[in-house]
Amino acid sequence: MATTTSTEAAQRPSLGRILRNNFSDTVIVSLRTYGRSVLLAVAVIRGGGNDLVRRRFQSGEMWQQSWYLITVTAIPAVLMAVPFGVIVSVQVGNLIHQLGADSMIGAAGGLGVIKQGAPMATGLLLGGAGASAIAADLGARTIRDEIDALKVMGLSPVHRLVIPRAAAMVLVAPLLNILIMFVGVTAGYIVAITAQGVTSGSYWMTFGAFAVVTDVWVSLGKSVLFGFLVVILACQRGLEARGGPRGVADGVNAAVVLSVVSIAVVDLVITQVVAMFLPVRLA
Repeated sequence: MATTTSTEAAQRPSLGRILRNNFSDTVIVSLRTYGRSVLLAVAVIRGGGNDLVRRRFQSGEMWQQSWYLITVTAIPAVLMAVPFGVIVSVQVGNLIHQLGADSMIGAAGGLGVIKQGAPMATGLLLGGAGASAIAADLGARTIRDEIDALKVMGLSPVHRLVIPRAAAMVLVAPLLNILIMFVGVTAGYIVAITAQGVTSGSYWMTFGAFAVVTDVWVSLGKSVLFGFLVVILACQRGLEARGGPRGVADGVNAAVVLSVVSIAVVDLVITQVVAMFLPVRLA
């Protein structure tokens, strides 16, 4: 009896072994998911170009998806842009006020909203509202075997479903970014001249002295890149949904989480690169 017990204890995996196996499995699965996402992104870029050249681009589906994305993100964008502008203006304004440079609130607030607030808010909105909607739609089509039916008929799901949604997301992202920039800067301006005693002329003078056109282009470029990341991850999770409604829910959750994490990591890298090659300077 004692021998049997000792044999079972020896065969029972240790806690460290279980953790190592789980960690290695997670890393392998993550690398495979990343590889499939990269392949899907390459297929979307290449297929979109071919569809445009051959005049087979699904423009009707693109405009329908674009309008849907606008309807689900426009109002939340305004509601998110106002706190962004107010928070940046208040927090930076309090620090600048202690240094006796109240006129610099316009530059600090404007740069904060344009370079960080607007693209991050755009990415988070698209990752929340846009990614969940796309993943849920494609996931439902997948579990209803509509994707398999397209393949049986000789139609590519990438060309019919993914490319129009990617084009719609890339089209809506900079428009949403511009809306957030405008509302955020306006909100910061109102707070600065009403609550912090900054004159209108000094606010816009310092804003124009430090915020250059390059900052706007970088912000728009970041929003386009974030939108592309979001749509690729959402489509990939939706097309790989398995296990009925529970699988669709898991795909939507994974799409939103991966989108937010990817946006944060990519924004950090872009910010560091831009800071090295395009430092803040007087216009």
